[in-house]
Amino acid sequence: MARTEGDRCPGVLAVHQAADGGLARVRLPGGRLTAAQVDVLRVAAAELGDGRLELTSRANVQLRGLDADGPQELSDRLYAAGLLPSIAHERVRNIMASPLSGLDRESRYDVMPVAAALDEALCDRPELAELPGRFLFALDDGRGDLAELRADVAVRALDERTALMSLGDRGVRVDWATVPELMVAAAGAFLQVREQEWRVAEVAGGSGRILERLGLQATEVVPLETTRVVAGVHGTALVVTVPLGSLTQQQAAALGQAEVRLTPWRSVVVPSSTRGLEDVGLVTTPDSVWEGVTACAGKPGCAKALADVRADATHLLADVGGLVLADVRGLGRGRRVHWSGCERRCGKPAGEFVDVVAVGDGYLVDGERL
Repeated sequence: MARTEGDRCPGVLAVHQAADGGLARVRLPGGRLTAAQVDVLRVAAAELGDGRLELTSRANVQLRGLDADGPQELSDRLYAAGLLPSIAHERVRNIMASPLSGLDRESRYDVMPVAAALDEALCDRPELAELPGRFLFALDDGRGDLAELRADVAVRALDERTALMSLGDRGVRVDWATVPELMVAAAGAFLQVREQEWRVAEVAGGSGRILERLGLQATEVVPLETTRVVAGVHGTALVVTVPLGSLTQQQAAALGQAEVRLTPWRSVVVPSSTRGLEDVGLVTTPDSVWEGVTACAGKPGCAKALADVRADATHLLADVGGLVLADVRGLGRGRRVHWSGCERRCGKPAGEFVDVVAVGDGYLVDGERL
């Protein structure tokens, strides 16, 4: 796929100028944050931005409403907190990991240490700073929760010794000890075979050409079935749904009592002993109307948006308990729903979802008028 413009994926230094000010995206390999780092982000959002922390579909964090001096002050704070280990690589540290890995019985292998090793190996390779900001690594602990993300370089645990590495629908068995170096080598090979493409799937024959450069051949079919992680207790952990993926100051403070893990479903994993979360509007059970519901920024934050999608979604879900949505073509009922302010559908989830799009004089739901 030929590109006619450069990669404008936002970061901490490459801030996107939105209608409500600067938007900075902070990459969090494995989605992990210490309690101290949560507090740094919370305070930065209050003092430099609009006060909220936005969770993304890649388990990262965004701060909105930054003024002209905000990005420099934010980068200084994040560097001091250990959240910017490499300035050159800050936009390419897109490493996702199964957020419950090592915390429940579904894990075939704890991939969190591998995520940390991969991040270090990535930052140690200067040439990999040239990766597009959309290039994605994924470490699935065997449960299949990241299968639908279609990462550029993915590894899925088979057992405690071996894993399946893939760059498409077929993979090759590898030893866990070799995974970090193989994944960064695959990323380096992508840079060699691409022209203007941002993703492996966009390169003609990309998967095979990259594996050939690594001296590997994909022989096994990659499982496509996926597992959804919902709110509630899972082993020693509690998965907490964040309504519309937007954390208030109170909510961020309540979550920041211990290390947290962000998920690609805009939820947060905390120790199961954490208390007081429901009191600040967070959701700890899977039967909530907020489960699986996401939205883009909408008006007034985005100049392209045709509606205040967050306010509209909140009205229908919070004010009437989701009854209206549940009666409209099955909207709700445990299905994922994404509200978009325009046809670009920013922030849409991977896989299947109910598509709610603003069209100026109302909304379309999967192409039909709401």
